[in-house]
Amino acid sequence: MGSLNAGLCTVLLDGRAVRSCVTEIGSTGAAEITTIEGLGTFDKPHPLQQAFIDEQAAQCGHCLNGMIMTANDLLDRNPHPTAPEVREELAQNLCRCGTHGRIIRAVLRAAENTGKT
Repeated sequence: MGSLNAGLCTVLLDGRAVRSCVTEIGSTGAAEITTIEGLGTFDKPHPLQQAFIDEQAAQCGHCLNGMIMTANDLLDRNPHPTAPEVREELAQNLCRCGTHGRIIRAVLRAAENTGKT
């Protein structure tokens, strides 16, 4: 995923998390690009978005985009992640507020709520 930062520019490129700030648009071709707004709606949040709400995993919100989009990629590839696997996947997304424990629980909850664990 690149260098350690919040990952707020993370999008899904054909379902894989990439940082749009370092991805040349010409390299995307006809790939499907999904932003966090494309995951769910206010009335029907994506299971990951709902899990972050339920676990109160957000503080300032700066890292949420990167955490949620990266976690979505993980759950698509590994519907049964362990807590250490989630931590490793999200290691390049820095939460300056220190809610990593809640973020890990939110990802694991989302997997449970979608029947993926």
